[in-house]
Amino acid sequence: MSQEFKYIPPRPPMGFNLGILGGFGALIGLMTAQGDFSLFLPYLIAGAAIFAAIGFAVIKFTKSRPLAGFGTAALFLVIGAGLFSFAYGVLMAFVGYFIGRMALWLSSGNYRLNLPPYATAREVLWFYTFRTICGFIFLFLITPIIILIPLSFNQEPYFSFTPDMLALNPEGYSLRWYWDILKNGMAAPEATEGWWKDMWNNAQWVRSIRNSFWIGIWATLLSTSLGTLAAIGLSRSEMPWRRPIMAILISPMIVPLVITASGLFYFFSDVGLAKTYIGLILAHAALGTPFVIITVTATMVGFDQSLTRASANMGAGPVRTFFKVQMPLILPGVISGGLFAFITSFDEVVVVLQLADVKQRTIPRQMFSGIREQISPTILAVATILVIISIGLLTMVELLRRRSERLRGMSPG
Repeated sequence: MSQEFKYIPPRPPMGFNLGILGGFGALIGLMTAQGDFSLFLPYLIAGAAIFAAIGFAVIKFTKSRPLAGFGTAALFLVIGAGLFSFAYGVLMAFVGYFIGRMALWLSSGNYRLNLPPYATAREVLWFYTFRTICGFIFLFLITPIIILIPLSFNQEPYFSFTPDMLALNPEGYSLRWYWDILKNGMAAPEATEGWWKDMWNNAQWVRSIRNSFWIGIWATLLSTSLGTLAAIGLSRSEMPWRRPIMAILISPMIVPLVITASGLFYFFSDVGLAKTYIGLILAHAALGTPFVIITVTATMVGFDQSLTRASANMGAGPVRTFFKVQMPLILPGVISGGLFAFITSFDEVVVVLQLADVKQRTIPRQMFSGIREQISPTILAVATILVIISIGLLTMVELLRRRSERLRGMSPG
């Protein structure tokens, strides 16, 4: 008869819990001082004291982590709104929810569950210090993207938060810059017959969006086809000169983009493809093919080559074997590589600057022109749309990666 033992971590002393929570409070107090050195010490002490006192109350009188989180969030909302503003109170509510749950997590000793029982205090400290450092680095990298999103809803033509926005006043927010994407460059609707068609043909932003998707889709199809075939060939053991060929094929990822763009410009000028859609599609396909090769090659590592030999023994030709045996198993990798190629084309601006004419302007090229020629928050709206598209594509890539692992038996279903 077997008996399961569950490790119950020891509970740390109250001073340890309050010290951690007070440290977070001191950090929030320093951030609240907003660079005023005369307020650093008072805000630091006040933040540490408030967080430590609330943490003590949560540990002593609360046992449920959801209740602790929501209760502390409501308390921080009231304190922040009463002392500063409603917007600050909303921001502090998120901090309060985290602090409430963290207080119970610390007091229960569950922070040791991710570590072996014999881990020393120094090892536990480094374990969470390292993750905190990584969290700050991630926050540093993603903060500029997060700030763009609320700024794109600014009612005023500014690239900064207005007092109405900081106060969460609905009058400070608007969709005017998103509508501007459709209306920019369009003639008056009442003066134009079939104005939707006229808008589609003449609007700067709409034309840029159409060009980005048109060029990106065709470049993705071309790079995915070529990259998949190249990856399948390079994955075969009898392929000669595999390493030099792989180095040449992925060289567009290594060579500085401005050099690649200059070389493509001079070459396409000689053959008459500069300032054309075909030239841009070929250039973006060359830039996206290395991503497809690397992704599909990684997928082919776990592919059982005996399946192709079995297919050949059953009388199937190479083409039938590819579509019936290989493609279903490597399809997640192929789609992932295609998505990376599309993102590369959709986001590329250096090659477009040298190879594109006015008619071939893409969204990044239009944004670049908008920044240099006419500053408008419309750029922020376009940037927000691009961020949402990128998040959607990357989410799809992750789902496909997990599906590929399940198909190859690398993870449970």
